[in-house]
Amino acid sequence: MGTFLYNLGRRLGPQVRKARWIWASVTGTQADAVKLENEVGRDLAYEMRAQLPSGRDASAEETLRRIGCRLAGCVANRHRTFSFEAVGGGPPNAYALPGGFIFVTQSLLELCRWDEDEVAFVLAHEMAHVIRGHAMKRIVSNSAISAASRITPMRGPLAAWLRSTGIKLLENAYSQDLESQADRLGVRLAAAARFDPRAAITLLSRLARITKPPQALDLGTYFSSHPPYDTRIRDINNVLGKHQA
Repeated sequence: MGTFLYNLGRRLGPQVRKARWIWASVTGTQADAVKLENEVGRDLAYEMRAQLPSGRDASAEETLRRIGCRLAGCVANRHRTFSFEAVGGGPPNAYALPGGFIFVTQSLLELCRWDEDEVAFVLAHEMAHVIRGHAMKRIVSNSAISAASRITPMRGPLAAWLRSTGIKLLENAYSQDLESQADRLGVRLAAAARFDPRAAITLLSRLARITKPPQALDLGTYFSSHPPYDTRIRDINNVLGKHQA
């Protein structure tokens, strides 16, 4: 994986260098940092569209756009923008890229039974990774990318990296602590957008049931990298209790 990450750094080097400098500089503004993060995410999103399964569905796109716009309207940092895209085929997955580019597989929408409150929780969770800086920190803190960012960029290697191991890294890289942070912020964001935040409990409880025998449904890697369902449900109930108090 080191080689692929190194090649990614060659492609994203200038943006990563500038973003790291601005974050460390007293003169760099939040708007500057968000703008540069968006540039990094736009490059990644371009390659993601080429590598992920085709077959985008118009109704899925409209569902994500409508729900995502409501959520984005409640984000405190007005410099941040978000886009939401449906991906055809494959197991249930969602990807949060730097700059607010959110990709969701249609199978994940189906797993949510197209319920808007459940989908809102999924989107808000992914948006939280962007808002909290998890998505960008994954890029700028990786040692291979950090070293490669000193080199003049070359076109092309990012696509090969995504084809081989990049997408797996994007969906698995967060620690359980960061996933828990995204759950907590995601529930608050969904509530602020006037979605039912209790839908998070409904979704997670259903997932806990269908991943046990005799159903034993394989949900791929997306949910397996998160904390155990009972832990997530307990933490979200704590957030909801404080939110309603």
